[in-house]
Amino acid sequence: MTSLTLVRRIRARPQIVFEAVTTAEGIAHWWGPDAGPVLVAESDPRVGGRYRVRFLRMLDSTEYESSGEFLEIVPPERVVMSWRWKGGVPEPGESRIEITLKTVAEGTELTFVHSQLRDEESSRSHEEGWAGALDKLGAYSAARSEGLAARSEGR
Repeated sequence: MTSLTLVRRIRARPQIVFEAVTTAEGIAHWWGPDAGPVLVAESDPRVGGRYRVRFLRMLDSTEYESSGEFLEIVPPERVVMSWRWKGGVPEPGESRIEITLKTVAEGTELTFVHSQLRDEESSRSHEEGWAGALDKLGAYSAARSEGLAARSEGR
């Protein structure tokens, strides 16, 4: 078993990032490794609640689906969830995702850990996918933050 860790600085408050990570509406804007759309996003963000996401990967025009259970929720600081691919993906068993959000001067530092992965090849593949997804999460969260700021200023 192996794991990967990614860290991002996001120009948005932790609450905005937390909502993007845990709500179906938020997930629909960033899940998936590239510009492919999220086709289904379901989320019940409470301990024991489930999530399910299906997305289209543009690189190979293939649909992928993952699902799992929320194991720990500490708004707006931490989310831990199980992860499992559904159908046709060669990643047997369940793995674990931990997302930690910390306030920093420019907004939020997000630390993303995906553990209990099968081997180094699986870790590399997931790292590539998650890197693209987290870039989209950062852009979406920053845009939401700017939009909320503009509304509060009456623009």
